[in-house]
Amino acid sequence: MNSAISKSALNGVVVLDLSRVLAGPFAAQMLGDHGAEVIKLESYDGDDTRAYGPPFVDGDAPYYIGLNRNKQDLAVDLSTPAGREILFQLLDKVDVLVENYKLSTWQKWGIDSPTELARKFPRLIHCRVSGFGEEGEFGGLPGYDAAVQALSGLMSINGDPALDPVRIGIPLVDTTTGMNAVIGVLLALYEREKSGKGQSIEVTLFDTALGMLHPHTSNALNGGKSARTGNGHPNIVPYDLYPTKTEKLFVAIGNDRQFAQLCDVLGKPEIATDERFRKNRDRVVHRDALRAELVALLSQFDGKQLFHQLMGLGVPCAPMLSVEEALALDHTATRQMSATLGKYEVTGIPVKLDRTPGSLRLPPPQIGEHTDAVLKRFGFSEAEIAAALNAGAVKQA
Repeated sequence: MNSAISKSALNGVVVLDLSRVLAGPFAAQMLGDHGAEVIKLESYDGDDTRAYGPPFVDGDAPYYIGLNRNKQDLAVDLSTPAGREILFQLLDKVDVLVENYKLSTWQKWGIDSPTELARKFPRLIHCRVSGFGEEGEFGGLPGYDAAVQALSGLMSINGDPALDPVRIGIPLVDTTTGMNAVIGVLLALYEREKSGKGQSIEVTLFDTALGMLHPHTSNALNGGKSARTGNGHPNIVPYDLYPTKTEKLFVAIGNDRQFAQLCDVLGKPEIATDERFRKNRDRVVHRDALRAELVALLSQFDGKQLFHQLMGLGVPCAPMLSVEEALALDHTATRQMSATLGKYEVTGIPVKLDRTPGSLRLPPPQIGEHTDAVLKRFGFSEAEIAAALNAGAVKQA
């Protein structure tokens, strides 16, 4: 991806990333991808994800690399009064704070609640990421993606119905919480243009997990039941993974017209007029009988050839690829979804603006790599920086 491009949408917005692990860093990275100046304030031990390997690239795990590009790194010891004073001086000048500290930690630092930060820094947009929020039965408890998948019901609907529920194979709750955090920040930035005031934003893993559980939550709230249907869909049939002569093909039929086209291509148009399968509501009731019919027919076809034929007709389907195979696709390169950033290989930017596009500018930083530059950027004198270094309040790479 070309970094020599016009200004991105968030140029001029300054973000302090005080978060660790996944949801918060992912949110701050997305803001950085679209032009925000992001300062990652990191402990001397570093973000936990630096150790989430193997593999490693020069000591850092790809887990960290994938969440922390387009950031400068300032290493501060927040356990010291001098370190906290640096933090509060930064908060007086940045636009956005993204953090996932416990409320008890803030209270230990002299901040009793997020509203106190709003009083101290009236233009600050404070995005708080947590597992469950501070109120309610689980308020203040730590949140981890897989545990929230289990608690929210998300895990219960994933996996083979004949086996135990299965954790979704990516930290989906964390990444989606990060996206919700970005949405909240952008909404608050837009509102601040009118009011001149910042505000607090709260996103939690638990809320996010329940919010993404469509259609299962909607079904359960309106007289139905959540169901684990494996690769199948609770409300749409056929919407499932099928074996072909060569590989497995996911068929994702969205309406009756597409179903009729599928049956025609498979050489059995009469299936689409069978009273058991004519409408989607009929197919859902008779899903097992229809699957048996389709498995027998699809076993005669080359999966990739059928993919191209069906997609050419507007019938959604896809061969099941590995991550490595997907990354190697020509289309991945065409969409600029893989790129080189310094010594790192990274995924591209999925949100593409035509006039103010995002850009890949800074590789993931080392701990304290930009300590001196960031402090100077925020008005600290050479003497103040030297004093902070000598006191152990900050650290350089």
